[in-house]
Amino acid sequence: MSRKRGFTLIELLVVIAIIAVLMAILFPALNRAKEQGKRAACMNNLKQMGLAWIVYSDENDDKIVNGEADEGNDGRCTTPTSGHHANERYWTGDDCASGYMQGAQLSKDLQVSAIRAGALFPYMPNEKMYRCPTGIRGEMRTYTGVDSMNGLYRAGTRNATGNVGVRVGRTVLWVKRRTEIRVPGPTRRVVFIDEGRVTPDSYACHYQNDRWWDPPFVRHGDGTNVNFADGSADYWKWDAKETLEIGKMANPLHQFTPTTPEGYDDLHRMQRAIWGRLQNDPVK
Repeated sequence: MSRKRGFTLIELLVVIAIIAVLMAILFPALNRAKEQGKRAACMNNLKQMGLAWIVYSDENDDKIVNGEADEGNDGRCTTPTSGHHANERYWTGDDCASGYMQGAQLSKDLQVSAIRAGALFPYMPNEKMYRCPTGIRGEMRTYTGVDSMNGLYRAGTRNATGNVGVRVGRTVLWVKRRTEIRVPGPTRRVVFIDEGRVTPDSYACHYQNDRWWDPPFVRHGDGTNVNFADGSADYWKWDAKETLEIGKMANPLHQFTPTTPEGYDDLHRMQRAIWGRLQNDPVK
């Protein structure tokens, strides 16, 4: 009579061990592929936002949209009547809770209402495209405009405090019209960045000082997605270990001063992209 033979316990353990090794090898690769897909989706959102920004300018006599996000924690969007943004509706409404650094959030309905009330929404009427797929859960807007693109006219970087005017040589630091972006050209000036979380006003960056104002946000691996004034978008990878360490904090450090050459390279890259130049660059 023939006798059927099954797997021994040792053979089963060997098979399980092989499967475990294969899973350990494949899972990181699968996670990387998944993250690259989310990075691509985020970059597409920023491209669409950049194109909406351009169309807004085309339809408003070359004027660019008010780059600040409104503040007030009530899901509305107002139009300032005085100051640097007189009669310029904010690009998005007040969707940021006052305790956002500690994780506080407005309701989803208020956040969506704020986005829909913003000046840019008619040009990009899909609130889902205002957030990165890997943004903080519960936050509907994770993209932010930068100070220099008609953003917050912040004390410490403008002429009103005796620091710097709106133009240095042919480089316009504080841009109000799209045609002002000549030196350097629109392919090198940042408009929106992926912060991965909702924040108030606009992204702050020092011009005179060699330090970060808002922190370097680390997204999609070891960098972040950015949108340029020509409508394109790109993924930036940070070089310095200290930049990555600060950016990966739960509440990233503001007013951070680099300590390494690579750290200063990361900072200067952002400063040039926002302002068009460094303070000590040759005047053109």
